[in-house]
Amino acid sequence: MINILKFRNLVLIIGLGFFLTACSQKSEKSQEYDKPALYWYNNMIEQISTGYLDDADDTYTSLESEHRNSPLLPTALLILANGHMDEEEYELANFYLDEYVKRFGLSKNIDYVRYLKIKANFLGFSNELRDQQLIEDTINDIEEFKNTFSRSPYMPLVNTMSARLFMAKASLDKEIADLYKRLDKPKASEFYDEKVKKSWVAPKEIEPVEVPFYRRPFEKGLF
Repeated sequence: MINILKFRNLVLIIGLGFFLTACSQKSEKSQEYDKPALYWYNNMIEQISTGYLDDADDTYTSLESEHRNSPLLPTALLILANGHMDEEEYELANFYLDEYVKRFGLSKNIDYVRYLKIKANFLGFSNELRDQQLIEDTINDIEEFKNTFSRSPYMPLVNTMSARLFMAKASLDKEIADLYKRLDKPKASEFYDEKVKKSWVAPKEIEPVEVPFYRRPFEKGLF
């Protein structure tokens, strides 16, 4: 019993030590200001490389606030966007990409940034039966990319994503047509069947979407 109490006390002491250290570091960090742009940039890179993306977001805020015209900002935005994409945080990645487009839309590598936005949306497409609007929006972005950056080196990658999205869209339309058929709404079912036929995807090539059993009542039977 005594040994157990000693162990618990040791755990509490260690935990308290970590807590106080974290508070101390946070306090020190909150007092940092008026630093060179390279200081914030290097800190951000170190935080991303060690997996502290939340801290990197805060550090970027300091960089951007204190050095709004720094030439390091475009690179910092792209590094943060890629970092959040690696962690599957696609909304945050898009936030930084949108910021880049807004501030540096005339840069030479804007096609790369537009490609990254398409990629972030494509990777963020998690469920074919629920992300209808995301499919439509991303297909529209792809068409705009093709018209604007027809000679971009990223075109083959964009075309690959485009093909997979059109397949997903056809699959979705087929699922909706089947749903209306089950609900005895032939006109609605026919409308979506026609959309499938008009797509370049052959209906026989469309594979059914695999839906976990616990979501089937909501996504297979109810829209």
